[in-house]
Amino acid sequence: MTPAFFLVILCLGILSGVSAFDPSLDVEWKEWMGSFEKLYSPEEEVLRRAIWEENVKRIKLHNRENSLGKNTYTMGLNGFADMTDEEFMNIVIGATLPVDNTRKSLWKRALGSPFPKSWYWKDALPKFVDWRNEGYVTRVRNQRNCNSCWAFPVTGAIEGQMFKKTGKLIPLSVQNLVDCSRPQGNRGCRWGNTYNGFQYVLHNGGLEAQATYPYEGKEGLCRYNPKNSAAKITGFVVLPESEDVLMDAVATKGPIATGIHVVSSSFRFYDGGVYYEPNCTSSVNHAVLIIGYGYVGNETDGNNYWLIKNSWGRRWGLSGYMMIAKDRNNHCAIASLAQYPTV
Repeated sequence: MTPAFFLVILCLGILSGVSAFDPSLDVEWKEWMGSFEKLYSPEEEVLRRAIWEENVKRIKLHNRENSLGKNTYTMGLNGFADMTDEEFMNIVIGATLPVDNTRKSLWKRALGSPFPKSWYWKDALPKFVDWRNEGYVTRVRNQRNCNSCWAFPVTGAIEGQMFKKTGKLIPLSVQNLVDCSRPQGNRGCRWGNTYNGFQYVLHNGGLEAQATYPYEGKEGLCRYNPKNSAAKITGFVVLPESEDVLMDAVATKGPIATGIHVVSSSFRFYDGGVYYEPNCTSSVNHAVLIIGYGYVGNETDGNNYWLIKNSWGRRWGLSGYMMIAKDRNNHCAIASLAQYPTV
């Protein structure tokens, strides 16, 4: 839908005073507005209702196809349902590839004793990993209308490694990264990437906790206080572009920060199942935290997934999480920008 189309709807709604909307959706519209605390002017409501109805149709069509086995995941209404795809991309998506994208040429594992030639390395890894069960993962947060997605996986990966080292799970400050990592190349609520975020924490010598430097959803002056530093890193590892390497790292190291490509028409309404989007490309535009992996059904069915933590609140997806296709040719670039810190 074009902006011009919605302008026509807006003008017709004002001039005629009569809505061309589907009356069978009136109750659902009001309930959705109340549930997500949406308040509009009369003119704005005409526009938002039109967008919302189109998204409702899209979601219902997708779920009908899901019931027929034509796709692998379901979609649902959430707080993004009154946005066009273009608005969503402009407001929520904000990850970019780093300029320095150098990767390690070899991933070495310390396996201990040698294995027979018939041994397959994946056999040494667990079939299922979920670092939430081990206490490595803090609660899901919400970036709100700030393109700070790149900062949340940075704090999440460091939180996990600090827990591994100290046994204490301390939520770290995303706002500290938003406000202070401009010298490394990030741009606060406009865009950034995890690589620059880790660079900031490393060269800054620390990062504050959420408790002392809370999230505001907007960029401000850097207020980092070294006396309040809650975590430090000694470096970070950039993984090669390989799902096998990524699986090994997730299983043996902990939560991993990564970038992905978001197709806004489907990803933003994800509600359950294993997400597979044929229109995904290798162009990274969002950042998430991988906290595990597994499979649905029987192992031989091939319904493998990565378990990712997003930064869009608990009312998106599986209470803020998603299962996204694994071992499907680096689907949505899931292994293209994977990193974890050392502490």
